[in-house]
Amino acid sequence: MKILVTGFDPFDQEEINPSYEVVKGLPDQINGHEILKVEIPTAFKKSAEVIEQVIRRLRPDVVLCIGQASGRAAISLEKVAINLAEARIADNEGHQPCDEPLREDGPAAYFSNLPIKRMVEEIRRTDIPAEISYTAGTYVCNSLMYHVLYLADRRFPGLKGGFIHVPDLPHNGKSNKLTPSMSLEDMVSGISVAIESIDFPESCANFGTII
Repeated sequence: MKILVTGFDPFDQEEINPSYEVVKGLPDQINGHEILKVEIPTAFKKSAEVIEQVIRRLRPDVVLCIGQASGRAAISLEKVAINLAEARIADNEGHQPCDEPLREDGPAAYFSNLPIKRMVEEIRRTDIPAEISYTAGTYVCNSLMYHVLYLADRRFPGLKGGFIHVPDLPHNGKSNKLTPSMSLEDMVSGISVAIESIDFPESCANFGTII
């Protein structure tokens, strides 16, 4: 099985983006699955174009997107992406949408078709903090997740997709000692375990809601 794992380039004047640092740290094979690694631009329109081009070229079985969520203290597996672009700051191409649909012909929301509850359970078994999130925001992270699931629904039948937010790295950019963070080693380990769990049956555990 081919698993495409993406991370974002730096944005908002940061020098690095923890999401792509995690992707670069992953092994090239996990449980016999080929891991394909791609950096995605932090831009609404460009990220949608790039992910479709990459899927067409590489034909992965699974697309797992990684993004940065400053302020979160755990690895957050996203359940839902909404058809909305709303940006507090401009993206890397200067685009700052306000209350715009991502796809005029798309549904209001898509749910991840990965076994995210089971993936959280397996990450937690390694003593790395992990949780289910029911809000991927309205910035480029949510946009990318929505577009991946739209493509799975409309153009690439059988494709599985999901999104994981990782915390900030310690002392990264504008973060400080009061900002939640996680070591790169733990984030790489947690994402690796999540990938190992992609083939597992879903769990019925209840982890509560991230608001």
